[in-house]
Amino acid sequence: MTEIKQYDVVIIGAGPGGMTAATYASRAELSVAMIDQGIYGGQMNNTAEVENYPGFDSIMGPDLAEKMYASSTQFGAEYTFGRVTGIELLDHNRKLVRTDMGDLEAKAVIIATGSEHTHLGVPGEEAYQGKGVSYCAVCDGAFFKGEDVAVIGGGDSAVEEGLYLANLARSVTIIHRHDQLKAQPILQERAKKNDKIKFLWHTEVQAIEGDEQEVQSLSLINNQTQALSTMSFAGVFIYIGLKPNTQAFLNLDIVDQHGWIPTDEQMATKIPGIYAIGDVRQKTLRQITTAVGDGGIAGQAVYEYVSQLND
Repeated sequence: MTEIKQYDVVIIGAGPGGMTAATYASRAELSVAMIDQGIYGGQMNNTAEVENYPGFDSIMGPDLAEKMYASSTQFGAEYTFGRVTGIELLDHNRKLVRTDMGDLEAKAVIIATGSEHTHLGVPGEEAYQGKGVSYCAVCDGAFFKGEDVAVIGGGDSAVEEGLYLANLARSVTIIHRHDQLKAQPILQERAKKNDKIKFLWHTEVQAIEGDEQEVQSLSLINNQTQALSTMSFAGVFIYIGLKPNTQAFLNLDIVDQHGWIPTDEQMATKIPGIYAIGDVRQKTLRQITTAVGDGGIAGQAVYEYVSQLND
């Protein structure tokens, strides 16, 4: 029988939040295991340039991930690969983290599994990620100053992105499969009053096209008339939803009706010793900076929680 390794804290996810939590917790001399099913850095590895992280005018996403990883492991935190399949509560101060690479036991667990953007699933979407296809206007909008861009979607997030981009781009075309937006009325009113924002109704993207370096156009279809068209765009911002990565934790009853994890200001869930940080949390702004802030708070909160258990 394989021996189960024991830690003070297991951090599930090695994005910016998870790595920051590892730094704080291990610096406080807790034993820390950080586990991820992919390479550390999370969505930073898919970001060509980061221009809104303090301390850097501009830095490549993978380079920032490397720097954070070096910081997160310098005080002894262990990093390991594995896909977490669930958490079991052994008693009031012990949790069993089950993974496909073996189980880990901890006094506290920090969930930092993030979320995934819902993709269109059309040709060119994956190939042009970071080359004109984006899922975050705040992150990438500055690269398209004076350009024509498209926003795909019709909800709050899509319209908010369109309004943000209108401050930077030459024009913004919001492409929606229905004939009216789903966004809040106040957002719709702002968008419709903005001279830079146009709308394409009953329209769906069939393909994202370009050359070897960047996006150049969208292949479109009107879902009422079946008419085909092509429109030129330098950037395509897709915002048709986010999916929290919380499937492995549904048995704990700590997620809301949409799958996000609510926490208090200390990043604590309703189960003592289980915390959630970063993009998996119920929150409004999902950025590297906010994940890092969450991670620092959780790292300190875990230290205080474990210290009380040891008293």
